[in-house]
Amino acid sequence: MNSLNIFEFGAPEWLWLLLVAAALPICYALLMAWRRGKLRRFGNEATLRELMPDYAPARGWIKIVVLTLALIFLSLAAARPRTGSKLRSVESVGREIMLVVDVSNSMLAEDVEPSRMERTRYALMRLVEGMKEDRVGVVAFADEAEVILPITSDYKMAQAKVRSLSPALIARQGTDLGEALEVALLSFSESSHSNRSRVILLVTDGEDHDEGAENAAAKAAAEGVMICAVGIGTPEGQPLNIGGEIIEDEDGKMVVTQLNEELLQSLAETTGGIYVRSRNDNFGLQSIVERLESIEASQMEMRQFEEYEEQYQWFLGVALLLLIAEMLILSRRNPLLRGVTLFDVKQPEQKDAINNLK
Repeated sequence: MNSLNIFEFGAPEWLWLLLVAAALPICYALLMAWRRGKLRRFGNEATLRELMPDYAPARGWIKIVVLTLALIFLSLAAARPRTGSKLRSVESVGREIMLVVDVSNSMLAEDVEPSRMERTRYALMRLVEGMKEDRVGVVAFADEAEVILPITSDYKMAQAKVRSLSPALIARQGTDLGEALEVALLSFSESSHSNRSRVILLVTDGEDHDEGAENAAAKAAAEGVMICAVGIGTPEGQPLNIGGEIIEDEDGKMVVTQLNEELLQSLAETTGGIYVRSRNDNFGLQSIVERLESIEASQMEMRQFEEYEEQYQWFLGVALLLLIAEMLILSRRNPLLRGVTLFDVKQPEQKDAINNLK
């Protein structure tokens, strides 16, 4: 167990109250301006103040400032500030699955309803939703690859990243399976006790004749990493249709998307995985899930903070003191204390009377 200091809020959603606190002085200033405008309708402001000797506008501002500070500290207390000082390694049993997803423009084709990209997002969301002990990461690729989620057990974050998959993530278009697999291999954690529990789930609709993919598959096999592939499209190829429009290249020829099924089968067989072709009625993940379940899970380590020390009580104490102070501050001068003076200062008339007596 390691020692490490960290500060965080246990319930950060309560920090929105800070906006309310910031709005209080503004609202009070607007209210006072409105009241001054109403008073001017009745006569001279200086004369009216003489008729209201107990009125003390400065006290109102003091009260609103104190109240604002109290609300700020209450917001911070409600957000549960806490510090963690211990980092513990926790072991779990599961697999590491890296989702490697093609996000090239051809994934927008609508030959698979509603589109290849939509079907892929939906299927992978369901896959992540069914995970329990496994860890998952996401790599998006076209002509280049990028890790958009490192290996994690945070399934909500994984679903959010899967939901964000789109061609907009990668600027350079194309299909480079070799680089995608290389990036995925480098993205696995070092906490797994066995490489045999590591899986690359590749989803693509593109063709790639470069030897880089086969070399990456051989490297994966040497490291004990399995590749399971899902192909979207047909080996015969078909015109790329997006939004009801046939896409053409710079020469005015129809762009044809063609699935290199032979390559994907080779990648899977090299690493002991399986290949399936996605169809309209079946995306193909069920066969892959069954294959994943046959893989022996291994122990994995992850570090997490524990023994957090709650610090909200300090903020709450300051807030309560400020609220008490705000209640004790009167918005008007107390008429009962109007004639009380701390020192007996005599008026000039009283001094003359004393002198005459002498």
